[in-house]
Amino acid sequence: MADLMEAITSLAKRRGIAFQSSEIYGGLRSSWDYGPLGVELRRNIRNAWWKRNVQLRDDVVGLEASVIMSPKVWEASGHLEVFTDPLVECLKCHQRFRADHLPGAHAPQSGHEDDETTIDMHARPTCPNCGNDAFTDPRNFNMMFRTHMGPVEDETNEVYLRPETAQGMFVDFTTIQTASRKKLPFGIAQIGKSFRNEITPGNFIFRTREFEQMELEFFVEPGTDEEWHEYWIQDRLGWYTDLGIRGENLRLREHDADELSHYAKRTVDIEYRFPFTDWGELEGIANRTDFDLKQHEKFSGQDLTYFDQDKDERYHPYVIEPAAGVDRALLAFMIDAFREEEAPTAKGGTEKRTYLALHRDLAPTKVAVLPLSRNDQLAPDARLVFDLVKASWMCDYDDAGSIGRRYRRQDEVGTPFCVTVDFNTLEDRQVTVRERDSMGQNRIPIENLRAYLAERL
Repeated sequence: MADLMEAITSLAKRRGIAFQSSEIYGGLRSSWDYGPLGVELRRNIRNAWWKRNVQLRDDVVGLEASVIMSPKVWEASGHLEVFTDPLVECLKCHQRFRADHLPGAHAPQSGHEDDETTIDMHARPTCPNCGNDAFTDPRNFNMMFRTHMGPVEDETNEVYLRPETAQGMFVDFTTIQTASRKKLPFGIAQIGKSFRNEITPGNFIFRTREFEQMELEFFVEPGTDEEWHEYWIQDRLGWYTDLGIRGENLRLREHDADELSHYAKRTVDIEYRFPFTDWGELEGIANRTDFDLKQHEKFSGQDLTYFDQDKDERYHPYVIEPAAGVDRALLAFMIDAFREEEAPTAKGGTEKRTYLALHRDLAPTKVAVLPLSRNDQLAPDARLVFDLVKASWMCDYDDAGSIGRRYRRQDEVGTPFCVTVDFNTLEDRQVTVRERDSMGQNRIPIENLRAYLAERL
């Protein structure tokens, strides 16, 4: 399985999907840049999430809240007090680690200040760096990035980079509900960057300090929350399978009572079978009750209740929160789509073919236009075909190297269709369309090409 991750990270860098940030200066740990294909893959993941959860529903609206919010927001939400991880230091090499990430250790996530006293370090976990088994006692480490707003760097001007997008949807609840005139149940959706000063980031883009979240806060009438929670668990699981992730690589995991966050009545994770950790969290779906609205009402002094006209009463809605990460989803989609097989060559032999069997909605490039050779006769028609399809889909024009190598390049990044313009095109005005997974080919008149592709894309 380590070989699979090595193949994924190598492919990601080589083909401009994701690679280490600031690499010419030695890189910055846990910081990643997304190249041309990575940008498109991320955009397609965001679009697929937004389409499913906002565009195709009449009970969810969108929001883009500020990354930097009033420090009072984080005081009310509990982040200043309990948004911590247990930090330990190896007594030999002095490397620091998150205690509950060491093999054999266990740290509840209950959100109490004395969590460090309940971490079981008696299993004698060993240091991943030097093999030593002696550590300092765990202590709480707040993961929020702190900065200052304005020219004076003192405590009165301290602000934080948000560790989650959720709080913006809670503090703007009344404004959004009034502006959109939505009745319960309804949701507020947001996609945006969050920042967490993780103690032990790693495993490529799985755990990073800067990441992008796709979160939905779905507000419901108290008493209906359990039913809606179950609905969103199944709906979110279906989103991944609908986009091509194999069901056997997904599972649901119920949070134990001692690991529930301080705001949660119940939380269920969708986990993926990552090669480096067997099962790892892909998305969490939490029943946050009315904790957040009540907290912000208490600290702000503003009324954050909902007036139910049908019942002629006010109450604080309960909230169901599906929270996913763009980066972690991208990694799961790439791993699940990675294929290696023996494919026939033009000379009658076989060779290893690597391809990404990405769902066509996610593929960074939908269509590649390939003139059979870099020939002045073929170029005008090849450009005509490229201009014909590029208005509808993200396309690539590639005329460098043999046609076989160009097919392999497109397969490797998951391009569903390659359109080849050859010398027969000059006479019959037809092109050859090759499908990625089956490698099947069809001869299509240029005038029918867009309709042919549209039916399949």
